[in-house]
Amino acid sequence: MRDAAIENGLAVVVTGETIAAVGQRSALEADFPDAEPVDCGGRLLTPGLVDSHTHAIFGKPRFEEQELRAAGLDYMEIARRGGGIHSSVRDLRSRGEETLFDLAGPRIARLMASGVTTVEVKSGYGLTLEDELKSLRVIRSLAERMPVRLVPTWLGAHEIPMEYRDAPSGRSDYVRLLVSTMLPAVTSGGLARFADVFCEPGVFTVEEARTILTAARQAGLGLKLHADELRPSGGAELAAEIGATSADHLAAISESGIRVLAASDTVATLLPGTMMFLGKDRQAPARALIDAGAAVALATDFNPGTSPTTNFPLIMALGVSQLRMSASEAFVAATVNGAAALGLADRVGQIAPGFSADLALFDASDARELPYWYGERLCAASWVRGKVCHRPDRLAGVPGVDRGTVTL
Repeated sequence: MRDAAIENGLAVVVTGETIAAVGQRSALEADFPDAEPVDCGGRLLTPGLVDSHTHAIFGKPRFEEQELRAAGLDYMEIARRGGGIHSSVRDLRSRGEETLFDLAGPRIARLMASGVTTVEVKSGYGLTLEDELKSLRVIRSLAERMPVRLVPTWLGAHEIPMEYRDAPSGRSDYVRLLVSTMLPAVTSGGLARFADVFCEPGVFTVEEARTILTAARQAGLGLKLHADELRPSGGAELAAEIGATSADHLAAISESGIRVLAASDTVATLLPGTMMFLGKDRQAPARALIDAGAAVALATDFNPGTSPTTNFPLIMALGVSQLRMSASEAFVAATVNGAAALGLADRVGQIAPGFSADLALFDASDARELPYWYGERLCAASWVRGKVCHRPDRLAGVPGVDRGTVTL
């Protein structure tokens, strides 16, 4: 049994993997006399942050593309020249599982170091049966060997592979491969919780995305969608129509897309780091989405080409400064709404009795400091299911921290 005070005499009691009680510390000490408090010096305790959109399984970085963009080439032109996703595909196909695991582990650890306790991780740089399964097996190995909560997503529909582009029926052949071969292999191995499709002009059409995601839903997977990132194409409308758990990106969402998302249970996951890194003037219309009644989440979109950051509070800062969200809206977007984007809002993202003991401790006194000190690494410790997830050296030796006990 463990006791974690938060502020103004309030406390959190953790029993096993879950939060048992929240209330006045004096009352909880009486109710839970065996609780083991530990002094962590007045820091801020929050729900663990939820990063609901990442592409952490990749090989080499793509820093040369940043210079190409600075010279005036856009995302689609770089892709046409063999860069972008195709570059990462060629690289990942050349690497084994052990190498990919060794590369991904430190990246996930850096996310943990920013206060993230739940991370969605996609495949999508393989685009063959074996390479997609290889990527998903790496995610499973990471989940088994790291303390963070990982949510695996199959993104075989990340791009049309180069080897299918020139054949007369190449696109339809690849969609058929996804539905008839890849999807059954993914689900029979229990390797993914969600299926995702990059629905964008030049990638997968709305009809292709509907075909793939309908099959995925029938196979028992939850649905996610890369939607309306660069141009409005009906992706948000499709996400609402098919009951996707989230529609992600949305920088080019239409007014009708905003209306249908607001009327649905689909979470609008916004990725401001991507548009900032691409040098785009336009960001997703967070204010319009929130004002219309949509649930908005924030995520890093951590990937090698368009958002190479593991600093989640930096994304919160962009949510405030670029998307015009309030600090409280950004905080909700980083916790409970991020959990909702992964179908976990009933157990993750809140400090409340019955919820998983996923907590983050920050060198701050106010939650508004997380988006304020942009670029800073303020996380002092974190816990997942009541066990230590991240603990830097400055808390080494503090009694109880290794057991997941915190008193502020």
